Amino acid sequence: MDLLGLGLEASVLTGACHLRRCRVDAEDLVTVALGVREEHGRLVALWGSDERDRENCFHLHLAFEDAQGLLVLDLPLAEEMPSYPDLSEIFPAATRMQRAAYDLFGFWAIGPDQRFWVRHAAWPDTEFPLRRDFDGSRQWPAEPEEYPFVRVAGEGVHEIPVGPVHAGIIEPGHFRFQVVGEKVLRLEQRLGYVHKGIEKRFEELPAHSAHRLAGRISGDTTVAWAWAWAMAYEQAAEIQPPVRALWLRGVLLELERVANHLGDLGYLGNDGGFAFGLAQFSRLKEVVLRANQAAFGHRLLMDRIIPGGVSTDLTPAARATLREFLPGLAAELGELRTIFDDHAGLQDRFMSTGRVTPELAASLGLSGLAGRASGQARDLRVDYPATPYDRVEVRRCGGVAGDVAARVALRFDEIFESLRLLHRFLGELPEGEWRTEAPPPPAGAHGFGWVEAWRGPVFLALEAGPDGGLRRVHAHDPSWENWPVLEHAVMGNIVPDFPLINKSFNLSYSGQDL
Repeated sequence: MDLLGLGLEASVLTGACHLRRCRVDAEDLVTVALGVREEHGRLVALWGSDERDRENCFHLHLAFEDAQGLLVLDLPLAEEMPSYPDLSEIFPAATRMQRAAYDLFGFWAIGPDQRFWVRHAAWPDTEFPLRRDFDGSRQWPAEPEEYPFVRVAGEGVHEIPVGPVHAGIIEPGHFRFQVVGEKVLRLEQRLGYVHKGIEKRFEELPAHSAHRLAGRISGDTTVAWAWAWAMAYEQAAEIQPPVRALWLRGVLLELERVANHLGDLGYLGNDGGFAFGLAQFSRLKEVVLRANQAAFGHRLLMDRIIPGGVSTDLTPAARATLREFLPGLAAELGELRTIFDDHAGLQDRFMSTGRVTPELAASLGLSGLAGRASGQARDLRVDYPATPYDRVEVRRCGGVAGDVAARVALRFDEIFESLRLLHRFLGELPEGEWRTEAPPPPAGAHGFGWVEAWRGPVFLALEAGPDGGLRRVHAHDPSWENWPVLEHAVMGNIVPDFPLINKSFNLSYSGQDL
C-alpha cells in the first residue's frame, strides 16, 4: 500500500514482522482499506484503546496485511461520540470485530449490523468493560436477552437450535440451522459464551510475568501465543534473544503443529465413521506429547517460550532422541494416509463436503489452514519468515478444492513438512546461550507479534505502561475471521455433515472470546 501517495507518513518498526504504523482520519481509513483490498490484502485485526487520560479521545486500531507486510492504522475517535466508518462492505470479516468493539468500548461503526456480540447481558449496554473508568468489581443482575437471529421463511423450512451447551467437554457455542428436510439453507452462530476478560486482566499484570497469561489464551496454541507475546515484548523492550533460542522456538512451534494436526486427523476419521483412524492418530499424537514431555518438560510445551528466549534448553541426548523418532513417525503417517485415501467410505464423506471456493475464501478473508485449502496461499513462515524460518526454505502447502477432503489433505502435507523442518532445525541447531535478560519495556513502547500457528496466524499488540506494567494488550485469533466462513461452508450440505465440516475447520471458541 503506497501511503506516501496518499500523503500519509508511516513509521517503520524494525524487527517487528515487516510492520509500519500510521495515524489516519476517517476518510484516510476508508481509502487505505480500499487500497489494501485492491492489492488482495486482508484485515488482520480491529481493536480499541481508551486514550482519554492522554489525548481526551479514544483510538481505533486496525492491522492489515498488504503487499509489504503488516500495516497498523491508528484512528482517533471523539470522546462524546466515538464513531467510525463501517468497513464490513470492504472486508466482511470486520463485522464481528466491530460489534465487539462496541460491546467493549462503545465504539460505533456506522453500519447495518448493530447487534451485541460478546456482551450476553453480563453488563448493561451503557457500560463498556475496556474503558479505563470501568469498575471490574461491580456485578449486575442477569437479564434475559433475546438475540435476534436471522430466520429463513418458506414452506417446509424449520429451525434446529444446537447449543450453547454441548455433549462432552467441547466449549460452548450456539448454532441455529434453517433447514428443509436435512438440507441446510442457513446457519447462524452465536459465540462469546466463554468471554474471560483476558485483555482487561493483562492491564493488571506486571509485564515480566504476563507471558504466562499469553500462553493460556488458547490451550491448544500455547506455543504460538507465547511466541507472539515474546516477539511483541522483545520489540517493545528493544532486546534480541539468542539465536539458539530462536531455533528452539521453531522446534517448539512445529511440534505443536504436528500434535494438533494428528489429533484433528483422528477426529475427522471418527466423524467420517472410521474409528480406526481415531485410534491410530490418537496413538501417534500421544507419542508426540510424550516426546515433548521428555525433551522440554511439558506435554503441551506451555511456558517454554518466554521473553528473552526459552525457559528450557534442549540437551544433546533429548535432541538425538527427537531426531531418531521423526523418520518412524513419517513412515507411519504415510501408511495411514494411504489408508485414508483408499477408504471409499471416508472419501465419500470428505469429497465435495463443506466446500469453500477460492473466490468466496478471498472475499471473506479466510485464513490459515482452511484458507490454504481454498486457494489462499498465505503462510507467515514463507511470506515473512522470522529466524529460523529464514534459514530454511519452507515449502508452501495448499490446494484449491476447499472441501473437507482438501482440508484433510492439507493437514497431511503440513505434518510432513513440519517433520522435515524439525529434522533441519534439530540437525542445524546452533550452539550458544538460550536465554537473555528481558527487562520490562519502557512506558509507552509498542510491540507487535505475528506468528503462523497451526490453525492460522495469531496477532498480538501490546503497549507498555508505567512502572513495568502494561497499558493495553490485544490478542487476535484467526478464528475471528474464519467462523463466519463456516456458516457459508455448511450451506447446501445435510445436517449430519455439520460435525465433519466443523471439525475440518476446528476453530477456537475461547481463542476469540477474550
